[in-house]
Amino acid sequence: MSSADLDKLETKDRQPGIESRMVPEPEYIPRYPGAGRLKGKVAIITGGDSGIGRATAALFAREGAKLAILYLDEHDDARKTRQLVEDEGSEALLLDGDVGDKAFCKEAVSRTLNEFGRLDVTVCNAAEQHARENVTEISEEQLFRTFRTNIGGHFFMVQAALPHLEKGASIICTTSVTAYRGQDLLIDYASSKGAILSFVRALSSQLAPRGIRVNGVAPGPIWTPLIPASFPPDKVEDFGMSAPLGRPGQPNEVAPSMLFLACEDASYMTGQVLHPNGGDLIGG
Repeated sequence: MSSADLDKLETKDRQPGIESRMVPEPEYIPRYPGAGRLKGKVAIITGGDSGIGRATAALFAREGAKLAILYLDEHDDARKTRQLVEDEGSEALLLDGDVGDKAFCKEAVSRTLNEFGRLDVTVCNAAEQHARENVTEISEEQLFRTFRTNIGGHFFMVQAALPHLEKGASIICTTSVTAYRGQDLLIDYASSKGAILSFVRALSSQLAPRGIRVNGVAPGPIWTPLIPASFPPDKVEDFGMSAPLGRPGQPNEVAPSMLFLACEDASYMTGQVLHPNGGDLIGG
C-alpha cells in the first residue's frame, strides 16, 4: 500500500458512518449498575465523542458524574455520546475544538466551570494516528501534528485544569501498549505515547504533595472507529487476534480502568499505569 493510499485512511479523514459498518459494532454501554462512585463530581474527557472516550463518559455518568466532552469536529458522534450520558440520568457539555491548541483547552476548562461550577477529574484521551509503512514516509508535518495532538494536548489540558483542581482530584492520561512494545506502522504515534508515559511519571511526582493523583491507562488492541480509519483492510481483519485472549478488546472493557483511577478506590495510587490489553505482559 502506497503512502498516498494510507493518507486516505487517516483518522481525521474517516468516513461518516464507519462505526455502523464495523462488525461487530464497538460496545460502549457499561456492564454493571452504578454505585455512585463519582456522585457530585465533574469530569472533562478529551476525545470523548467515540471509542474509549465515549465508553468512559457513559460509565462516569452511570456513576454520577457530570461531563464535559471535548472533541475535534465529529458532531454526530459527540451527540450520540451526550445521549448516552443523558440516558444515564446525567448531563454532558459538548465542546468542539483542537486540544493541540492551548487557547482551546483553556476555554474548555472555563466553560466547564461556568456550566458545572467545579472540576474533579481530567481525562486526557484525545489522540490521532496515521499509518506509514516506512519511517522515511513520516513527514515533518505529520510528526509535529501527531505530537501536538497526543502529548501537546495532554500538556495543555493539564495546564488549563490544574489551577482549578483541589486535593483529591484525579488526572488520567491515555497512553498505549505501543509505548512499551512499539508498532511498526505507527512509529510517531508510539513515540508520542511513550512521551505520555513519561509525562505521567514526572507529573505525578510533582503533584503528589498537593494530593492530586496522576495515573495512566495503556490499552492494547481495542475495537474502536480509529482502527478501520487508520489501518489497511488486511490489518483490520486480523486486528487483536494475536493478543493472548485471542480478540480485540471493547471500549467498555477499558472504561472501568478509567473509573477506578478517577474515584476514591484508587486513593493510594499515583504515577501508575493500568494495562487492559488482552493479556500482553508488559514490563517497566
